[in-house]
Amino acid sequence: MERRRPLAIALTVASLLFAGCSESRDALIVGDSPDADVDYLYVIPAGTADRITAGETVEILPAQLDVRVGEVIRVVNEDDAGHFVGIFYVGAGETVTQRFASPGDFSGFCTIHPSGQISLHVTE
Repeated sequence: MERRRPLAIALTVASLLFAGCSESRDALIVGDSPDADVDYLYVIPAGTADRITAGETVEILPAQLDVRVGEVIRVVNEDDAGHFVGIFYVGAGETVTQRFASPGDFSGFCTIHPSGQISLHVTE
């Protein structure tokens, strides 16, 4: 039971960040095919959480990412810990693939950027 509490807290925080950070939720198409062409690929290497915990600066993606409608972002998490990447939560060993359907601005908590934040700007 105690081990589930941090996960429940993390999921609650993620859902609140998602709800408060989006100007247009219609800009997202969730669950795109893993075989989709990818415009932006980011890989979170194994050991990333340990490096961050040890105080190392880890920067895997930019603090601001500008994409166009129709482009696809894929985040592959090879780490043994889950990570927040703005509006996405990428569990340990999981991959998130996202195609954007309309313009919008999204921002949120990022566990893999030194600033702790990421902004995503989707344009036509």
